[in-house]
Amino acid sequence: MDREGGAGMKNIVEIKNLTKNYFNKRALDSLNLNIQEGKVVGILGPNGSGKTTLIKILTGLLRQSKGEVFIDGHNIGVHTKSVVSYLPDRNFLYNWMNIEDACDFYKDFYSDFDEKKFEELLDFMKLEKNMKVTSLSKGMHEKLNLSLVLSRNAKLYILDEPIAGVDPVARDQILDAIINNYNEKSSMIITTHLVRDMENIFDDVVFLKDGEIILQGNAESLREQKGKQIDDLYKEIFSV
Repeated sequence: MDREGGAGMKNIVEIKNLTKNYFNKRALDSLNLNIQEGKVVGILGPNGSGKTTLIKILTGLLRQSKGEVFIDGHNIGVHTKSVVSYLPDRNFLYNWMNIEDACDFYKDFYSDFDEKKFEELLDFMKLEKNMKVTSLSKGMHEKLNLSLVLSRNAKLYILDEPIAGVDPVARDQILDAIINNYNEKSSMIITTHLVRDMENIFDDVVFLKDGEIILQGNAESLREQKGKQIDDLYKEIFSV
């Protein structure tokens, strides 16, 4: 999915010298990163590389130790939370809910939630509104959570490991949903260590290791320069 930005492309995310320390461990180390509007960006790295810490700072769940972070030109706060639609890497719905309750929950919470879009996604994912959250398999949970997140008309979608631990059929449906429901005016950050399955949807990629960016760039340019797929680059960098 290549959407080359011409002149006048602005950054939806600007990160300057971002550092995060947990006691004596440094999770992020002087990170600098700009993400342009209209791009799908893969943040790639194994567990412990700093991906989740970065996501939690962008979504306002953690505060940085040092550095500056702007989304849509604003410091992290009320405005940024209103323009970011976030898929965490764990389930965030209550056990008493069925899918219709989850829809109402999102509708009450987010003014940009599009119920018609949600119903179309449910149909695509083969989910029914009367299904209980507790009866859903891991793959169905992921499909429901993603349907909720993609049904917001957000400026920035942040998906943390959207296909981790799901079966190949659910994985394909999730990838198709991301591609088909992606809005060209919005931007998307996806963290993953399952690079082979996802690399074709990235415009740009960022390799994160021990809290530092060790390689970043346009995915197609990197393939040409290095003469290999992003997945092979990943294996080389992290010696998988």
